[in-house]
Amino acid sequence: MRTFLAAATGLPTILLTAALVVVACFWLLAALGLAAVGSFDTDVDLRAWHLSGVPVTVAFSLLTVLAWSSAVGATVLVAEIAPPGPVTGLLLRPVMTGGAVLAAWAATRVLVRPLHRLFPDEPVPPVSAPPEPAVPSVSGPRVSV
Repeated sequence: MRTFLAAATGLPTILLTAALVVVACFWLLAALGLAAVGSFDTDVDLRAWHLSGVPVTVAFSLLTVLAWSSAVGATVLVAEIAPPGPVTGLLLRPVMTGGAVLAAWAATRVLVRPLHRLFPDEPVPPVSAPPEPAVPSVSGPRVSV
Protein backbone atom coordinates (compact mmCIF):
# COMPACT_ATOMS: atom_id res chain seq x y z
CA MET A 1 0.00 0.00 0.00
CA ARG A 2 2.88 2.33 0.74
CA THR A 3 4.28 1.78 -2.77
CA PHE A 4 0.89 2.58 -4.30
CA LEU A 5 0.52 5.82 -2.31
CA ALA A 6 4.09 6.83 -3.14
CA ALA A 7 3.42 6.20 -6.83
CA ALA A 8 0.13 8.15 -6.82
CA THR A 9 1.53 11.14 -4.93
CA GLY A 10 5.04 11.28 -6.33
CA LEU A 11 6.19 13.50 -9.16
CA PRO A 12 5.10 13.60 -12.00
CA THR A 13 2.12 11.31 -11.30
CA ILE A 14 0.75 13.81 -8.77
CA LEU A 15 -0.36 15.95 -11.74
CA LEU A 16 -2.58 13.13 -12.97
CA THR A 17 -3.78 12.49 -9.41
CA ALA A 18 -4.88 16.12 -9.14
CA ALA A 19 -6.69 15.84 -12.47
CA LEU A 20 -8.39 12.67 -11.25
CA VAL A 21 -9.60 14.48 -8.12
CA VAL A 22 -11.04 17.25 -10.31
CA VAL A 23 -12.80 14.69 -12.49
CA ALA A 24 -14.21 12.87 -9.45
CA CYS A 25 -15.48 16.14 -7.97
CA PHE A 26 -17.12 17.11 -11.27
CA TRP A 27 -18.95 13.79 -11.55
CA LEU A 28 -20.05 14.10 -7.93
CA LEU A 29 -21.51 17.52 -8.74
CA ALA A 30 -23.13 16.08 -11.87
CA ALA A 31 -24.65 13.24 -9.84
CA LEU A 32 -26.09 15.77 -7.40
CA GLY A 33 -27.56 17.78 -10.30
CA LEU A 34 -25.36 20.81 -9.72
CA ALA A 35 -23.45 20.47 -13.01
CA ALA A 36 -24.51 19.33 -16.46
CA VAL A 37 -22.58 16.66 -18.33
CA GLY A 38 -22.40 18.86 -21.44
CA SER A 39 -21.49 22.06 -19.62
CA PHE A 40 -18.12 22.50 -21.36
CA ASP A 41 -19.15 21.50 -24.88
CA THR A 42 -19.36 25.04 -26.25
CA ASP A 43 -15.87 25.86 -25.01
CA VAL A 44 -13.79 23.05 -26.52
CA ASP A 45 -13.75 21.41 -29.94
CA LEU A 46 -12.31 17.90 -29.68
CA ARG A 47 -12.13 17.19 -33.40
CA ALA A 48 -8.44 18.10 -33.53
CA TRP A 49 -7.73 15.47 -30.85
CA HIS A 50 -9.97 12.89 -32.60
CA LEU A 51 -12.21 12.66 -29.53
CA SER A 52 -15.38 14.24 -30.89
CA GLY A 53 -18.85 12.72 -30.73
CA VAL A 54 -19.12 12.68 -26.92
CA PRO A 55 -19.27 15.50 -24.38
CA VAL A 56 -15.93 17.01 -23.41
CA THR A 57 -16.42 15.88 -19.84
CA VAL A 58 -16.79 12.25 -20.88
CA ALA A 59 -13.70 12.31 -23.11
CA PHE A 60 -11.57 14.14 -20.56
CA SER A 61 -12.73 11.87 -17.73
CA LEU A 62 -11.93 8.74 -19.71
CA LEU A 63 -8.54 10.12 -20.70
CA THR A 64 -7.73 11.07 -17.10
CA VAL A 65 -8.76 7.73 -15.59
CA LEU A 66 -6.84 5.73 -18.18
CA ALA A 67 -3.72 7.91 -17.92
CA TRP A 68 -3.71 7.89 -14.11
CA SER A 69 -4.25 4.15 -13.79
CA SER A 70 -1.58 3.25 -16.33
CA ALA A 71 0.92 5.75 -14.90
CA VAL A 72 0.44 4.54 -11.33
CA GLY A 73 0.49 0.91 -12.46
CA ALA A 74 3.72 1.38 -14.40
CA THR A 75 5.31 3.27 -11.50
CA VAL A 76 4.41 0.52 -9.03
CA LEU A 77 5.69 -2.13 -11.43
CA VAL A 78 9.02 -0.36 -11.90
CA ALA A 79 9.30 0.26 -8.14
CA GLU A 80 8.98 -3.48 -7.55
CA ILE A 81 11.31 -4.55 -10.35
CA ALA A 82 14.01 -1.89 -10.66
CA PRO A 83 16.30 -0.87 -7.83
CA PRO A 84 15.71 2.67 -6.52
CA GLY A 85 18.12 5.25 -7.83
CA PRO A 86 18.48 8.37 -9.92
CA VAL A 87 17.75 6.59 -13.20
CA THR A 88 14.47 5.23 -11.88
CA GLY A 89 13.36 8.42 -10.15
CA LEU A 90 14.58 11.19 -12.41
CA LEU A 91 14.51 9.64 -15.85
CA LEU A 92 12.16 6.69 -15.93
CA ARG A 93 9.17 8.10 -14.04
CA PRO A 94 8.62 11.14 -16.32
CA VAL A 95 9.01 8.93 -19.39
CA MET A 96 6.50 6.43 -17.99
CA THR A 97 4.00 9.17 -17.17
CA GLY A 98 4.32 10.70 -20.63
CA GLY A 99 3.94 7.29 -22.21
CA ALA A 100 0.90 6.62 -20.04
CA VAL A 101 -0.74 9.85 -21.23
CA LEU A 102 -0.06 9.00 -24.89
CA ALA A 103 -1.33 5.44 -24.45
CA ALA A 104 -4.42 6.74 -22.65
CA TRP A 105 -5.08 9.20 -25.48
CA ALA A 106 -4.88 6.38 -28.04
CA ALA A 107 -7.17 4.17 -25.94
CA THR A 108 -9.62 7.03 -25.43
CA ARG A 109 -9.75 7.60 -29.19
CA VAL A 110 -10.73 3.94 -29.63
CA LEU A 111 -13.26 3.94 -26.79
CA VAL A 112 -14.96 7.20 -27.83
CA ARG A 113 -16.01 5.82 -31.22
CA PRO A 114 -18.71 3.44 -29.93
CA LEU A 115 -19.73 5.88 -27.17
CA HIS A 116 -20.89 8.56 -29.62
CA ARG A 117 -24.06 6.52 -30.23
CA LEU A 118 -25.06 7.20 -26.62
CA PHE A 119 -24.86 10.97 -27.23
CA PRO A 120 -26.88 11.65 -30.41
CA ASP A 121 -26.96 15.41 -29.90
CA GLU A 122 -23.16 15.68 -30.11
CA PRO A 123 -21.89 16.70 -33.53
CA VAL A 124 -19.89 14.06 -35.34
CA PRO A 125 -17.19 15.44 -37.62
CA PRO A 126 -18.28 15.25 -41.26
CA VAL A 127 -16.25 13.29 -43.72
CA SER A 128 -15.09 15.93 -46.14
CA ALA A 129 -14.03 15.39 -49.71
CA PRO A 130 -10.44 16.26 -50.60
CA PRO A 131 -10.11 19.86 -51.77
CA GLU A 132 -10.09 20.43 -55.49
CA PRO A 133 -6.91 21.96 -56.88
CA ALA A 134 -7.14 25.61 -57.83
CA VAL A 135 -7.07 26.26 -61.58
CA PRO A 136 -5.00 29.30 -62.52
CA SER A 137 -6.68 31.94 -64.62
CA VAL A 138 -5.49 32.12 -68.22
CA SER A 139 -7.13 35.41 -69.10
CA GLY A 140 -4.88 38.42 -69.35
CA PRO A 141 -5.40 41.86 -67.87
CA ARG A 142 -8.53 43.77 -68.88
CA VAL A 143 -7.92 46.56 -71.32
CA SER A 144 -10.62 49.17 -71.90
CA VAL A 145 -10.87 50.89 -75.30
